[in-house]
Amino acid sequence: MKTNNPVLNSLPGAHDQGGYGYQPSQPAQLDNERPMTIDDVVTKAGITLGVIVLFAVINFGIALSGNPNLAMGLTFVGAIGGFITVLVHAFGRKFGSKAVTLVYAAFEGLFVGGFSLVLSGFLVGNANAGALIFQAIIGTLGVFFGMLFVYKTGAIRVTPRFNRILTGAIFGVAIMVLGNLLLAIFTQANPLRDGGMLSIIFGLVCIGLAAFSFLQDFDMADRLVRTGAPANMAWGVALGLAVTVVWLYTEILRLLAYFVDNRN
Repeated sequence: MKTNNPVLNSLPGAHDQGGYGYQPSQPAQLDNERPMTIDDVVTKAGITLGVIVLFAVINFGIALSGNPNLAMGLTFVGAIGGFITVLVHAFGRKFGSKAVTLVYAAFEGLFVGGFSLVLSGFLVGNANAGALIFQAIIGTLGVFFGMLFVYKTGAIRVTPRFNRILTGAIFGVAIMVLGNLLLAIFTQANPLRDGGMLSIIFGLVCIGLAAFSFLQDFDMADRLVRTGAPANMAWGVALGLAVTVVWLYTEILRLLAYFVDNRN
């Protein structure tokens, strides 16, 4: 069964009948490995997010210790490295790879640490920087648990149509971001990220899409557990959740920074 999710389509046998490369009637084990459980997903996701936080704190500390240029260099490396790792994960048939997931977490942690420094104003002496980061973390956790509740209650069901619409919307946003980047490079105009009304609306749209992406992540975990996928697949789910968490956090922090800048 073909899905609209490129990550799921990268799974071995993802186009076979039954989906995700596994049929309910198939043996639960593959290569003598036990089947995946929700506990596996929680554990692997916790480890992945822990690595992100660790490397974010490291980059934070580097900047605050008097090496802001090194921190910004690591932020750039983290952004590029994280992007490349996600592409390898999605299209290189590396779903479920512990190494790929943890490498992504390390890169993304460097990026998140530097991004938080810049957007919160730490590098320019913003007295509210710590509070801004804390608010972004609380907002991210609130959206995560809110969407988990929505998924568990079945208020919004993840259907093929839902996946098509969400995937199309995310691709549309990606094209707009790329166009805005090119516009900023060649004309210095930055309408989607300059703190104006259009950028606020765009930020809210991105936050909404990131929130709905959690539903896809939860559905992926449920389907893999039900079809008896091997336990290592939990690393793939963990990476997907990490991508969504980082996207949501950065968009919330960016939006909060807009309002702080508009008040000053």
